[in-house]
Amino acid sequence: QVQVVESGGGLVQAGGSLRLSCTTSGLTFDHYAMGWFRQAPGKEREGVSCISWNGGTTYYADSVNGRFTISRDNAKNTLYLQMNSLKPEDTAMYYCAAGLAWVRRNLCPQSNFGHWGQGTQVTVSS
Repeated sequence: QVQVVESGGGLVQAGGSLRLSCTTSGLTFDHYAMGWFRQAPGKEREGVSCISWNGGTTYYADSVNGRFTISRDNAKNTLYLQMNSLKPEDTAMYYCAAGLAWVRRNLCPQSNFGHWGQGTQVTVSS
């Protein structure tokens, strides 16, 4: 049974930083592309950042490019999202997802990801 578990969310002031982590079990982590997605209240879920199976290709949404950094440690089956210079508009539930699929520098469709976590809440106060 595949499990995807996020951690690291919380409440932070604008301008602050958080690091999200995502661990998986039940799948061969280094075969999977990984992604971070988020959903704010009343809005559709959107892609934040994705990374290919070997870390060679990354995708960032325009809204987070330059502030967020995605990385992975295949030896630890763990995905990270370092979030700096946080803004109130970054407030959302953040989801980690795994998929046997491609990642492009300018595209990372949600439909590429078949395994999803339950999410971790990030709240940025102004």
